[in-house]
Amino acid sequence: MSRPPYVNNDEGLAAEFAVIRPRLVGVAYGLLGSLDEAEDVVQDAWFRLGRAGHAEIQDITGWLVVTVSRLALDVLRSARVRREDYVGPWLPEPVVAEAEADPADRVTLAESMSLAMLVVLESLSPAERTAFVLHDVFGLAFDEVAQAVGRSAAACRQLAARARKHVAARAPRFEVDAAEHRRVVDAFARASVGGDIDTLLALLDPDVVLRSDGGGLVTAARRPIYGADRVARFVIGVVERFGTAADRIMPTTVNGWPGLLGFRGGELRAVYGLTVAGGRITGIDIVMNPKKLRSVR
Repeated sequence: MSRPPYVNNDEGLAAEFAVIRPRLVGVAYGLLGSLDEAEDVVQDAWFRLGRAGHAEIQDITGWLVVTVSRLALDVLRSARVRREDYVGPWLPEPVVAEAEADPADRVTLAESMSLAMLVVLESLSPAERTAFVLHDVFGLAFDEVAQAVGRSAAACRQLAARARKHVAARAPRFEVDAAEHRRVVDAFARASVGGDIDTLLALLDPDVVLRSDGGGLVTAARRPIYGADRVARFVIGVVERFGTAADRIMPTTVNGWPGLLGFRGGELRAVYGLTVAGGRITGIDIVMNPKKLRSVR
């Protein structure tokens, strides 16, 4: 999506904004699970700062974080209604690492903001999600959280506690370092491209869950798939649709963790986020909705 540039005649303010912008987008993305919507929210906050008489604001960063959070909370409330009618499982828009990207354009993601974690956050109420993400993930004090949520600090503390309990029960466990995670993901890619179902079964946890998001625009499973055998056969079927072996899968980093890109005819068709624990893959999230792949170069 093309957006007008961030414009402000105060060069010092613009420079400060450029430094904190990746974090602001990361906060908004953690609340929304959509990079497009996060960018729009941050841009809206920037315009509001220009109209707010910013010379009187002592803490520009704090003001922007709270404003971005408020705006994102409003968007999240309306998005929850839209997502009730979504075709098949809803997955967040993936953030794929780009080594060559300008630092000002990179998103500052918390380590916990995997695709799988964002799916868990979808089950929280908007207020619970906001309190949890701002306090537990980004470290804001409850006084600041209260300004964003529009409730007292004590109420926000309770919201975060409820969210924390829910997340602890359902969130994926990342029990490996990035190198081990990458080893498992690479082995998964080789087995998938080679149609090696025995190796896939050895890599998959018996209770693995696969979710694929086509948004009703491309073919994808309408419900989550459970169990190693069914998941292995589904994965091989998906990969077989992606052209020649050399053009099917490439390694990348998805939401800060090793993942994969799936191509067909040189065109990106899927982003894989994989959760690994105990040396096996416990979750696979495949984003195939073309609208959610537009930001991936």
